[in-house]
Amino acid sequence: MTAALDVAVVGAGLAGVGLGVRLRRAGRTGFTVLERADDVGGTWRDNVYPGVACDIPSALYSYSFLPQQRWSRVFAPGAEIHEYVRDVVRTEGLAPHLRLGTDLTSARWDDDAGTWRLTTSRGPLTARVLATAVGRLSEPRVPEIPGLGTFPGRVFHSARWDRSSLAGLRVAVVGTGASAVQLVPEVAREAASVVVLQRTPPWVLPRGDRAYAPGEEPPDRAALAEDAELLFDARIAGTRAEADLTERARAHLRAQVPDPALRALLTPDYAVGCKRALFSDDWYPALQGPHVTLEPSAPVAVEGSTVVAASGARYEVDVLVLATGFETTRPPFAHLVTGRDGRTLAEHWAAGMTSHASTVVHGFPNLFVLDGPNAGLGHHSALEVIEAQIGYVLGALDHLDATGGPLEVSAEAEAAYTAEVDRRAAGTVWLRGGCRSWYVDERSGRLTLLWPGRAREFANRFGTFDPVPFQEGSGSRIRAVGRMSGDR
Repeated sequence: MTAALDVAVVGAGLAGVGLGVRLRRAGRTGFTVLERADDVGGTWRDNVYPGVACDIPSALYSYSFLPQQRWSRVFAPGAEIHEYVRDVVRTEGLAPHLRLGTDLTSARWDDDAGTWRLTTSRGPLTARVLATAVGRLSEPRVPEIPGLGTFPGRVFHSARWDRSSLAGLRVAVVGTGASAVQLVPEVAREAASVVVLQRTPPWVLPRGDRAYAPGEEPPDRAALAEDAELLFDARIAGTRAEADLTERARAHLRAQVPDPALRALLTPDYAVGCKRALFSDDWYPALQGPHVTLEPSAPVAVEGSTVVAASGARYEVDVLVLATGFETTRPPFAHLVTGRDGRTLAEHWAAGMTSHASTVVHGFPNLFVLDGPNAGLGHHSALEVIEAQIGYVLGALDHLDATGGPLEVSAEAEAAYTAEVDRRAAGTVWLRGGCRSWYVDERSGRLTLLWPGRAREFANRFGTFDPVPFQEGSGSRIRAVGRMSGDR
């Protein structure tokens, strides 16, 4: 027998658990959170590599409605964030609503019944509303390197960390993004030798991490949020704020890397912030260790236990770590979701992800996508947008209760929002900075991962539900709002 739900939430990371908490607090008990893994936590459950930690201040990395007061450091270690999510599940009584170890294998809108029909690894379900909360850092991206499958040693992605000892081993790390910057210094403390294969050098800013003293008062969350908002100015190309941030990054590089030849190899040729901003005080020192080699080119082949770089250099290694990021612009879950006209979400997003309010998609009634199109922030905590989206979903549910639904955003409203995002993104370093990043759709060249504005504006505009964009002819109003709120 097919189980019937009011709301099916897919994913038990920070977005899915946060939505579950707010649903339960609102007295909505007919919901289930589906999670393919056997534990909650999302990216903080999956990423256990040495050195994994938050890259924004800890005080901004908990729900505003359930603030964590006991972080051990300015930048919380990943294990603490994972335990925080577990604590939320326990204290808020979410366990009865969880279906762990349950894969969503398809979701299809039934227009006649006005419901979503789900197939899962543990049987079928129906739900009036479907909310995806799978995040953008859940599917590791494995590069296509000839011979990779024949490597005789240990090979694994940073998000699928092999906890076996690296002592006495020769390790190659592919990639120099956020994960590599955190894990390389730790790996270098254990391994006999490390080679870092760098396709593109990252800009790295000083971190200033430290442990909190016993009894130390946590920093003021509101003040930290205000400081974070100021960082958005540096994401606008050609501004004084961008120039100041560039000089700060260059000064950090000069101070930590005295050798001009190595410094040249570590100096990017694109704008600071074009790629994800990285923060570390031990990345540059680690690269200068006597047993660490920076290879300034990407791997092009694996021949037995030898990694061959584009430069022609060859490295004999025992372990190959792929710190190569995630499938972000083309989320795999989109192939599983089929909307009103028999089109999948992946087909709807063939030219890049689009939405209205970064949360709803035309052709997919009663579907809410958390942490999806243009829902990330390049200067602030992701939870700022996630919480706003949760508020939007709760308001939509109230509207559905009052009207009977279903709710489908108009094509015109989605097109107007997409046009606004494109217009505002055009002047940012994400599109004008001269880099290739996972924020930008590789086919269309559009910024599809980040909201090109301040977090406060997103929360003010989309933290509550507005039914107008769900009416035909609503696009003109959306365009007018977009013109008035060009918060740069």
